[in-house]
Amino acid sequence: MSIYDINVKLEDGTEYSLDCYKGKVLLIVNTATKCGFTPQFEDLEGLYKKYKQDDFVVLGFPSNQFHQEVDSATAAAEQCRLTYGVTFPMHEIVNVNGKDAHQLFKYLTSQSKGFLGNSIKWNFTKFLVDQNGEVVKRFGSKDKPSSFEGEIQKLLK
Repeated sequence: MSIYDINVKLEDGTEYSLDCYKGKVLLIVNTATKCGFTPQFEDLEGLYKKYKQDDFVVLGFPSNQFHQEVDSATAAAEQCRLTYGVTFPMHEIVNVNGKDAHQLFKYLTSQSKGFLGNSIKWNFTKFLVDQNGEVVKRFGSKDKPSSFEGEIQKLLK
């Protein structure tokens, strides 16, 4: 199995395959709009705008597993757009841990262990995926996206 075998849904329910991102560098993030790390949307959007022409994509996946998300994916995405100017793709609200975790997050956590094991400990865990669909690195909630811009640049060269 590869990341490209996984289907996801946008905030409006449109389903698509991650296969469309073959050849691109991805930063996949579990997000929440009522979290102390929510200002990271500014960094995420800045990186997306700066490198999207170089085949870099940020993918946001709201999760309410930590009880810090609004009730609908559409409302979450709208708040991100209005407050932080987010233009990168936002998706349906998903579970990131447990038996009901979305297949994408099961895959990501199986490929890159966190500090205290596989599970995602909090919102804004970030997974950097290379052009071949390999999980290169996992970043914790406290890691500001701009702090690992150099690692993104290396993959884009």
